[in-house]
Amino acid sequence: MSIYADPRLSGYLSRALSHELAAVQQYLMQAKLTGLWGLSEMSARLREDVNEELVHAGRLMERMLVLGVPSNATQLPPARTGRSAAEMLQIDRVLEIEAIRLYEEAAQYCARMRDTETQALFAGILQDELGHLAELDRMLMDLAGVT
Repeated sequence: MSIYADPRLSGYLSRALSHELAAVQQYLMQAKLTGLWGLSEMSARLREDVNEELVHAGRLMERMLVLGVPSNATQLPPARTGRSAAEMLQIDRVLEIEAIRLYEEAAQYCARMRDTETQALFAGILQDELGHLAELDRMLMDLAGVT
């Protein structure tokens, strides 16, 4: 089935790709900034996030190609860095919550359409994003001194 037969699915894939590329841009900018601040552990963690988001983008592009649509990410929003480590993590938390909502909705749509392969892709990335959110929450608690 060509993706063009289902514009809603094409829209989910394009939105997801745009989100992943925006996350790459944001996390890379933040990794550089935290490195300049001397927060080497946080900078390394953000670079790991960059790599994971790139993997997500690649998986989405591959699925788009299989379905017969070229990747078509929209213009990326400006990267948001924050003025402190805590503010940066809060900004990233919002980004991850947006991703979770997108992937939940997209996976549910694919389930209704019985597109099990794309549903599995969205569900897998959703699990990764839930893990990112949990990690951000842990990092925020660590910064606040909560154990």
